[in-house]
Amino acid sequence: MPGATAERLDGLTSWHADWTGLRVAVLGLGVTGFAVADTLTELGAEVLVLAPARDDDRARILEVIGARLVTDPLETVPGELAEFAPELLVASPGFHPDHPVLEWAGTEGVPVWGDIELAWRVRDKVETAEWILVTGTNGKTTTTQLAATFLAANGLRAAPCGNIGVPVLDAVRDPQGFDVLVVELSSYQLHHVPTAGPGALHPLASVCLNLADDHLDWHGSFAGYRDAKAKVYANTRLACVYNRADEATRLMVEEAEVEEGARAIGFGLDVPGPSDFGVVEGILCDRAFLDDRHRTALEIITVAELEPRGLDAPHIVQNILAAAALARAAGVPVGIIHDALGEFRLDAHRIETVAIAGGVRWIDDSKATNPHAAQASLKAFGRVVWIVGGLLKGVDADSLVAAHVGRLRAAIVIGTARDELVAAFRRHAPELPLFEVLAPDTENVMPEAVALAASVAEQGDTVLLAPAAASMDQFTDYADRGRRFHEAVRAMLGGEADADGTAADPRADQD
Repeated sequence: MPGATAERLDGLTSWHADWTGLRVAVLGLGVTGFAVADTLTELGAEVLVLAPARDDDRARILEVIGARLVTDPLETVPGELAEFAPELLVASPGFHPDHPVLEWAGTEGVPVWGDIELAWRVRDKVETAEWILVTGTNGKTTTTQLAATFLAANGLRAAPCGNIGVPVLDAVRDPQGFDVLVVELSSYQLHHVPTAGPGALHPLASVCLNLADDHLDWHGSFAGYRDAKAKVYANTRLACVYNRADEATRLMVEEAEVEEGARAIGFGLDVPGPSDFGVVEGILCDRAFLDDRHRTALEIITVAELEPRGLDAPHIVQNILAAAALARAAGVPVGIIHDALGEFRLDAHRIETVAIAGGVRWIDDSKATNPHAAQASLKAFGRVVWIVGGLLKGVDADSLVAAHVGRLRAAIVIGTARDELVAAFRRHAPELPLFEVLAPDTENVMPEAVALAASVAEQGDTVLLAPAAASMDQFTDYADRGRRFHEAVRAMLGGEADADGTAADPRADQD
């Protein structure tokens, strides 16, 4: 890239800088790609969008705002891209690092940004909000929502955004402005985030909740996945929050280049040390943000108080502790956090009770899209009929099966590729009742799985949809998978749910 162009890009660190005429290629036209294109055209850049498939609504809007669209399978580099000669490429999350367009950019010396770097550079459009960053293999969305809820309860204008579904660029450009953005970051997004230079983020606080095998097909190795996640701590100004039960997160903090004065704040289900959050005799405690933290602690809430809201599962308690640490770093009093938890509800498809009938609880945790999430869900219940399977994303589910066969009543395997899971069950639990859902079409997968579960579940059991896998082999997404589970359970039960079942069950009201 010519030196003059590099110098210009280095200077683009404000909405109010001169972006006029900058030639930018945008890879992807999903929610993120569209937000990038919309932002850049508003800034006055010349924008070429490359998309493997056409979205007619977004395509029409692109034409109105003055961006060009090239719809191409993108299996090779489109000629229009070379002719455009971009000075910058902004890639949407999800495009593999070895994608032909990204490899072309590397060969041609075209800088590649992600939407997060662009959003950081233009974050001063309305007013400059503080950023709090959340990543991890599991629990990101719940922790992001909790932290934003705590901040808002304290009177701050707070927005959960990023991988949670609202592009950060949309939050940055919101005309009302925000005091704090709580940004959920996937490993895909973090891959493109620089840790130094004018595009590097400098968050108030950050957390990596946990680390386990996931997205190895995208990152190529666990090391690549780990290195992407570790970027969340770079340049943190006040609090690096980590999981005491996950050594990898502590090492990330130790290795991170942070700003002077940043503290390491641990969280966990055990007794907290000074500068930690934890649990003492059923009480969630803060021993980090108080003067006499060596001898005393601040009570946040009790596990008993969380139970009526369905927030007492161990992995959810960990999310609460992590979110509380982030909020406390931003000055939220513990009393505000306590009161906010009284109103908080988990998202749909996250350990959500669908029904209780005949003493059997039916739980939808379709959002458990990897083994680590499924493990946390399994630990929350006693005797389980487990509905599992889907796209394993390159991870090995063998250890998950081995660890939990002792709590299983039966296993029901869904997904188009079931051999690996079936082999694991036969290897580790040859006597366990094992069923495969052979339905070839989406419409019948959940009805068949639910019918099989009902045939073996006994009073006191939990039928748990915790697939430990992505859903796109048979469903649109994890929410579609969860909705179909709900429909199948309700269709099967009809009016048979206990009179005091889902209405009285504290985990039911979570949508």
